[in-house]
Amino acid sequence: MEWYQLVVLAVVQGITEFLPISSSAHLILVPHFLGWVDQGLGFDLAMHLGTLVAVLAYFRTDVARLGVAWIQSFTRGRRDDDVRMAWGLALATLPAIVFGGVLGAVGEDSLRLPGVIATASIVFGILLGVVDWRGER
Repeated sequence: MEWYQLVVLAVVQGITEFLPISSSAHLILVPHFLGWVDQGLGFDLAMHLGTLVAVLAYFRTDVARLGVAWIQSFTRGRRDDDVRMAWGLALATLPAIVFGGVLGAVGEDSLRLPGVIATASIVFGILLGVVDWRGER
């Protein structure tokens, strides 16, 4: 991989990670449309790990507060907004863990296909539009 490709993909990751669009899909589609070799899942995971480290560093005091609240929900029976947020974040990660474990290597290959990414993006874009439209009613 050339250095400029790394820079382009890092910028794509930085921009798309916090938008309601798939940064993972963009890390696959950008090289596809630019005619670059697929950088592979390992590179994508490294990009996501870098994003996670940056977010955890930025929100370190909030993360520490939520971590303490989560532990105290076991040890002291603590129940407040921080505990609910900590449990919500923990539960929100379960689907990714389950699907990642179930799909395994099969998902690694099939979910990196541009056609699959395009179809999933269109379907979920329509779902987001419908939910947004219904919320305004």
